[in-house]
Amino acid sequence: MYTEHTILSLRSHIQQWRRAGEYIALVPTMGNLHAGHLALVEQARKLADRVVVTVFVNPAQFGAGEDFLSYPRTLEQDTHLLMQSEVDLMFVPEVEELYPGGVNSGTYVDVPDLSETLCGVSRPGHFRGVATVVTKLFNCVQPDIALFGEKDYQQLLVIRKMTAELCLPIEIIAVPTVREADGLALSSRNAYLTDEQRRLAPLLYQALQLCRKQILSGERNYGALVSQVASDLRSAGFEPDYIEVRRADNLAEPTIDTQKLVILVAARLGQTRLIDNINFSL
Repeated sequence: MYTEHTILSLRSHIQQWRRAGEYIALVPTMGNLHAGHLALVEQARKLADRVVVTVFVNPAQFGAGEDFLSYPRTLEQDTHLLMQSEVDLMFVPEVEELYPGGVNSGTYVDVPDLSETLCGVSRPGHFRGVATVVTKLFNCVQPDIALFGEKDYQQLLVIRKMTAELCLPIEIIAVPTVREADGLALSSRNAYLTDEQRRLAPLLYQALQLCRKQILSGERNYGALVSQVASDLRSAGFEPDYIEVRRADNLAEPTIDTQKLVILVAARLGQTRLIDNINFSL
């Protein structure tokens, strides 16, 4: 596995692979890799001749008071895992390499509407930071396909819309959420949970499952349904940011005739903000 830190050295490999007619997959990450990331890599290996994984903690998607400085950085462990997974190239740029104009003063990419709801309300500017860095990584690697996990469902839709509207010749592939045996969605931030919080954390997915069950049983008063779920989460020790039933394709409010739904939740458990979702058809 090659490890590169500059766009110039990265592109030298990409050009060789392109000349050989090879198909290239990109898996963007912020490092601190776990089985969820490795599921993306495994799928990429099945679909492409070459797999590039980026490891970059993107300052542009962290707001004031968030955990940019304390976000886990485990490059040695990540390198070992990616070598075991037979990744072809790991790209680990410095901030200045991707943001030569500065993080807060340079060019940015914004995806309106989708970026301004749900997590976009409580984390203003977050999806602008995500869209900007993913566009930069797409330009650096110029992959044929890019893989993202469904756990970050809103992010997935933002990136799909951005890719389509910027006419980028890249197929966005979604990979199902990887979970612990008790249902907790894998996340690098799970490491922040205390033992007691970790015991409670699976209740978030259980709430989504219960909500889905009630909808499939005929409940259509989505407002009352999510209000009750939010109340139950508060009683269990969570501080819900939101729990919403939305259209699965664009996160708009569903109508009575909407057939494909997604239930999304974000809640704090202590100092840790957890997100999860479940999508299904009626």
